[in-house]
Amino acid sequence: MSLRLFEGIGVELEYMIVDRETLAVRPIADRLLSAVSPSGGPESEVELGPISWSNELAAHVVELKTTSPAPSPSGLYGPFREHVRRIDAILEPMGARLMPTAMHPLMDPAAEARLWPHDYGPVYETFDRIFDCRGHGWSNLQSMHLNLPFSGDEEFGRLHAAIRLILPILPALAASSPIVEGKVTGLLDNRLEFYRHNCRRVPEVTGRVIPEPAFTRAEYDRLILEPMYAAIAPLDPDGVLRHEWLNARGAIARFDRSAIEIRLLDVQECPSADLAIASLVVASVRALVEERWSSTGDQRALPVDVLEPILLSCVGGSGLSASERSVVADPAYLRCFGLDARGPRPALDLWRHLFHALRDELGPEVDRSPLPLILDRGPLARRILGRLGADGPVTPSEIRSVYADLCDCLVDDRPFG
Repeated sequence: MSLRLFEGIGVELEYMIVDRETLAVRPIADRLLSAVSPSGGPESEVELGPISWSNELAAHVVELKTTSPAPSPSGLYGPFREHVRRIDAILEPMGARLMPTAMHPLMDPAAEARLWPHDYGPVYETFDRIFDCRGHGWSNLQSMHLNLPFSGDEEFGRLHAAIRLILPILPALAASSPIVEGKVTGLLDNRLEFYRHNCRRVPEVTGRVIPEPAFTRAEYDRLILEPMYAAIAPLDPDGVLRHEWLNARGAIARFDRSAIEIRLLDVQECPSADLAIASLVVASVRALVEERWSSTGDQRALPVDVLEPILLSCVGGSGLSASERSVVADPAYLRCFGLDARGPRPALDLWRHLFHALRDELGPEVDRSPLPLILDRGPLARRILGRLGADGPVTPSEIRSVYADLCDCLVDDRPFG
């Protein structure tokens, strides 16, 4: 029996394994997982009580996720923090550690990427053959995924409508990838910039990141899944990738487990920051589903053509003056959040509005304590650049110094800045 709306949440946090001294990527996820595997071998997923450890695709990435849906994000930072520290203790004798943030700032994936060589090999080999996974959008990206349940078409339609509205402004809250191969690119969310192009050989896989307005399973099959399967079939005649998880939009319907998975959140510097963001995102989606500011009909009426430009601006498409500072001006979009009368506003100001409106629904103060820092000083990417003083070129040694501090933030579970 599937869970109903907001009866549970699944959380996934991805981290990269790096050298403890140099911070170079270390493709030893199999050694890490073998250390806790009942078989003593490199299993791709190991359940360890409420948190499971797993690997997908890149051999230097480990994912921590809730083994079963949790009632809410509240209180989850404790178990995640415990498991981060457990991993750190295992990696230390190997001369390695975990690094947070959504992209390694110095990695050259063409030279350094290694795919997971064990189970799921045929799937990863097919992805690599079609898309070439030696790129930033495949081998150098870490995110937080949120899985929200639904039961039946009516709940799916309401949830999908609300999630489509929240997706465009997620980078304004969670961007943590401002540096690529040692260079400040002018974008705060380079992970999403690479992500939206990484399936360009078969563009139907990612679409325009914002999902099409599909509000029943039949509509979803017709508008999203069947065109995607048809487009990739000539390159995948055996149907290895003909599954819902091939879909790379910013939120994907998983009808196999009656949930929608949100994929546009960069992973943060520590579990408490990730879970605070998760609490605000889930509360905002819930308020939209409950029609507190707008009807689900009005929410469904917003096309991709309205939502996509907001997303691109929040990624940082207009340079460092954009992202969380980008102005959201579309009156129909603002009206869905009850803000049309006050006119255009920066994306981060929209998050401040949501935080103040929903503060009492975000759990105990300790659960939401990282949010005031983000809402005051901007997403992690902005704070990283502030620490680097990135008005001019930055050196690899300066980058390593800042990211070593971020690694410490992860183990200490403390916000950066």
